[in-house]
Amino acid sequence: MNKLLVLLAFLVTAMAGAAPARADFALDLARAAEERLKARVRYDPAYVSIPYPMGDVPADTGVCTDVVIRSLRALGIDLQQLVHEDMRRAFSRYPRTWGLSRPDPNIDHRRVFNLEVFFKRQGADVPVTDIPGDYLPGDIVTWRLPDGRPHMGVVSTRRTANGHPLIVHNIGLGPRLDDMLFAFDIAGHFRYRGPN
Repeated sequence: MNKLLVLLAFLVTAMAGAAPARADFALDLARAAEERLKARVRYDPAYVSIPYPMGDVPADTGVCTDVVIRSLRALGIDLQQLVHEDMRRAFSRYPRTWGLSRPDPNIDHRRVFNLEVFFKRQGADVPVTDIPGDYLPGDIVTWRLPDGRPHMGVVSTRRTANGHPLIVHNIGLGPRLDDMLFAFDIAGHFRYRGPN
């Protein structure tokens, strides 16, 4: 009987420890994105050759994807390597928009369309809704702008008075915190918690 109680206590403790770890990751990601608000970043979508793995464009430049990339990197997750490895395994699953014949670790992880595929392949996609409460801190959201261009950002820990989650994103003026979740058509909603 004592062994059974010890085993039960262990399982309860282990399960209790597992749930907060996921929540902590989400909050850590949201806070890492909020830290990006301190960075002075000039919007620059230019192709740049960067080291691999853990490569990055110059710290004073970036686009919307770099908010996500740098926020995850602050948590020890290198999207450059993860996306590159996944594209090497399943290149045909990724968009052919850029006419590439093979993965390019300099740019692939910096493209919204590729990140949408990657997050889906990781099982991170969650339903897109028009309910503000469905978007939790640390969630990653993608949009299509009126001209069809993609955009992405991270749900922050902050909300407006009416309950809309504020988004950390870079739409041309560097990292910003805005009430813009429903400003554009939402294309993807992802709850990524690290590599599977």
